[in-house]
Amino acid sequence: MAEVKKTKAPMTSAFDIYRSAKLLIDQHGVAAADHAAMNADKCLARNDFDGKAVWMRVIVAVNELQDQDWPQEDHDWPQEE
Repeated sequence: MAEVKKTKAPMTSAFDIYRSAKLLIDQHGVAAADHAAMNADKCLARNDFDGKAVWMRVIVAVNELQDQDWPQEDHDWPQEE
């Protein structure tokens, strides 16, 4: 059985998730979610389930941001914690 990697890293904030999503969108455009999914797959291959969970949250954020007219000044952005 494969060893499961456990990390002591704190939970990634919503601010960091959306910042990562925005960076991926800026770098990869419509392929941003695909790049995040590849990173999630790499984490899964290493049995890094925490890392996979973070990348899955980034995918959701990318999809949410790309479904909106960009940029939106009145978007309810997560605040840095």
